[in-house]
Amino acid sequence: MILHALDMRVESGETLAIVGASGSGKSTLLGLLAGLDTPTAGQVKINGTALDRLDEDGRAELRGREIGFVFQSFQLLPAFTALENVLLPLELAGLENAVELAHTALQRVGLQERLGHTPGRLSGGEQQRVAIARAFAPGSRLLLADEPTGNLDPATGERIIDLLFELNRERTTTLVMVTHDMALAGRCDRVLRLEDGRLH
Repeated sequence: MILHALDMRVESGETLAIVGASGSGKSTLLGLLAGLDTPTAGQVKINGTALDRLDEDGRAELRGREIGFVFQSFQLLPAFTALENVLLPLELAGLENAVELAHTALQRVGLQERLGHTPGRLSGGEQQRVAIARAFAPGSRLLLADEPTGNLDPATGERIIDLLFELNRERTTTLVMVTHDMALAGRCDRVLRLEDGRLH
């Protein structure tokens, strides 16, 4: 068992950091919150919707509508341009103004001149900005971030975090972030620590 029984509630608009050593269950908890994994016991609710009552398609639909995810490794499609990487999940969600939303999101993160560039032609910081644009573009109410600066140098990481918190304030999004960085965690409203699969 990776996670033991835990009880947590995240309020709308709150910023929450989850910290702990490698292997403590942080990424597993984030996967459960996103509906990417399903718990063997207990229940995860997003805005009142119990994820265990949805099938895989239902959970995917909820993610597309309610949840943005920023990964440490960016998770961009290498053959797709920055614009296409942001556009794809919007189109899959069936949003009629997908192109406009993608353009707006990329402009907001300062990449309006890089729309046609594939990830291989972007720096690490630019790739993470594409990932942030993708997470915010559909108007997600919950943003999950898994070590969002883990693959960036300190200076670039700091700029990315400033951008993440700035966008979060603008959109009044709920932010749950997994991090090893206590200075970064200290910028959140609340910090929870996972130790051996138990929440403290």
